[in-house]
Amino acid sequence: MKSTLPIQDQIIESAGKIYNYLSDKGEVTLNKMSKDLDLDQNFISMGLGWLSREDKLSYTRKPKSITVKLV
Repeated sequence: MKSTLPIQDQIIESAGKIYNYLSDKGEVTLNKMSKDLDLDQNFISMGLGWLSREDKLSYTRKPKSITVKLV
């Protein structure tokens, strides 16, 4: 889905969608989140980076996946 928003605004919007998703779902794998959200993979990565920089996320490395949750 193409957006006419400036890229920084798209990143902020993506971060908001990720935040709300994690608020509803709790801890999920990055793969599950990517499948569930209707976001371009680049914006998922940038949104996660945005939230990580704000110390909003906690990551756990598991044998075959990485999970993420709100802190």
